[in-house]
Amino acid sequence: MRTRTAKATATAVVVIASALAGTAPQSHAQDASPSPSGTFGDGCAGLAQKASTVKDKVVEAAAAYPQLSHLVSAAVRAHLNGALDEKPDITVFAPNDQAFQSVTVEQFASFLADQGQLKKVLTYHVVDQRITPDELSHGSFKTLEGSKLTTSGSGTDFKVNGKANIVCGNIQAANATIYVIDQVLQPPS
Repeated sequence: MRTRTAKATATAVVVIASALAGTAPQSHAQDASPSPSGTFGDGCAGLAQKASTVKDKVVEAAAAYPQLSHLVSAAVRAHLNGALDEKPDITVFAPNDQAFQSVTVEQFASFLADQGQLKKVLTYHVVDQRITPDELSHGSFKTLEGSKLTTSGSGTDFKVNGKANIVCGNIQAANATIYVIDQVLQPPS
């Protein structure tokens, strides 16, 4: 397992520096259908997974998705991988690589230069409980960083903090539920 995480991390470190071109966030129309019980979202089809099972802890499970390599690299750099893997039940709103590409060069350099700031931003994406799709429609959750984030939407179209779209949701890991989002969230100042 360490080899796969190390390879994903090494690849992500190289890719992060060269992949800072901006992308426009996707917009999704709301629908009134019931919340899904399995994995859902337009982005799931494009989210290629390497061999992984729900037996993997959250960082290892995220490392199985090449589109989450920037997040895995950032978690390792902030020394959060062990702490997140030790948590029994968490939810991660995981920015995909395109989300990291839309962060400005100055913001990204600031994150990398200040491990405390990087840790603050990353822990703002983690809630210390498993969140089901049913809880996303009008949710307000305290993050590990200490601030609140909100979720809204219905059916398979959900937003985090009214901005970030959940492009693939309800991915199960041994100790976490992962919702892939299209923006890097910023904790309130």
